[in-house]
This record gives sequence, structure tokens and C-alpha cells, in this order.
Amino acid sequence: MSDTLALFWLALLQCLNALPITVMLTVVSVLIGFIIALPLSVISLNTGSLSARLTNGFVFFFTGTPLLVQLYIFYYGIPSLEPVRDLMQLPGWGFLKSGYIWVLTALTLNTAAYSTVIFAGAIKNTDRGEIEAARAYGMSRAQALKQIIIPSSLRRALPAYSNEVIMTMHATALASTVTIVEITGAASYFNSTYYEPFIAYSAAAVLYLILNTLLVVTFRRVERRYLAHLHYRRGTA
Repeated sequence: MSDTLALFWLALLQCLNALPITVMLTVVSVLIGFIIALPLSVISLNTGSLSARLTNGFVFFFTGTPLLVQLYIFYYGIPSLEPVRDLMQLPGWGFLKSGYIWVLTALTLNTAAYSTVIFAGAIKNTDRGEIEAARAYGMSRAQALKQIIIPSSLRRALPAYSNEVIMTMHATALASTVTIVEITGAASYFNSTYYEPFIAYSAAAVLYLILNTLLVVTFRRVERRYLAHLHYRRGTA
């Protein structure tokens, strides 16, 4: 029993060493994905325009194919293209040789696509009264989007978006399939050394559960702060 606990502690320490990579992949991909998704969600609502069609095509691809396939395309496929290989040889473009760039690209575009769907849905469901109030104040469409519709939509999108952030954190485990040593990758290395899969992946599971709990608690606090008015409306309805 003591040997098992000692091995579990060792596995946990190895996974902890890889924790910053998991956090980095999650934070960077979510932040950039959010920045991409917000304008795309507005563009996607311009039904019939070329920009909306391109946006919907982007969303269709990244929500309609497995993330693992996308990861392989970006990690193995794109760097193998001759123009990209030539670009890597130019001064200042050597960073493209790093696997982290391609993993981050796949994670970022994937979460951006799903976030676009979430934000677009929230914008569509904006209360008609808010839009009419903006018009009554003489706001243009752009002003109403910036000052009324988007802030209101982001608040209402919080529950769905929090799930997307958590799913992105879980998805970082796929980076281990392309030699990135995040938590799951560290657990795999431990297993290949000690041949203890239950201990190795149990240690990884503990860390993922801790990260998951931290995200859930954080988003619940944010929701309580920014969605309090909705709870009040339901209570008085």
C-alpha cells in the first residue's frame, strides 16, 4: 500500500510539472478564441452576405469535424506543405517549427467556432425591448450593438460559454497525442516508465478535477454577479 501511495505521489508530481502547459494552452486558446468569436458572431447574423457565408463555413468545419482530426491537420498536415516549409526557413518565422503553435492554433480555432455559435445565439435572443429602447435613444445599429446588445448577450451567454471553456480545458489532453507534455502527456510518460496505468491516469484525473472545480466556482461567481437581475425577474414573474 505504501508503495502504491509513493508511486501515486510521484505520478502526481510529474503531472504537476506539466500543469503550466495545460493552463497555458487553455488560457491562450480561450482568450484568442473569444477575441475571434465575438466579431464573427455578429458577422454570422448578416444573412446572405459573403462574410456571413464564410463565417458559417468556418463554424461548420470546426464544429462538424473531430478536434483530434483538426489537431492532426494543423500539427502534421499544414507544416508539411511546401510553402509553409519554405516560410519556416525565413528569418523571423522559425517559431512555426514549434509544435505548440500548431496545437494552440487548432484549440483556438475550435473554441472560436463553438463560441461563435454561443454568442450568435445569445445575440439573436436579445429582448426586443432592449433593441427598441436603444432606438428610442437615437442609437445607430453599431452603437446599439456595442453598448446594449453585445454586453447583454455576453451576460446571458455565460452559462453556455463556461461549459465551452471547461471543454477546451479538457480538450488540451489531446495535445499529448502530438508529443506535447501537458498533464495527460506526463501521465503517459509515467506509465511508460513504471507500467502503472491506473496510478498514472488517476493522478492526471485528480488534477483535471481540481482545474474543473476552480473553473466552475469562478464562473458561478461571475454568473451570480452579472446574471443577478435575471434571477430577480424569475423570482418576481
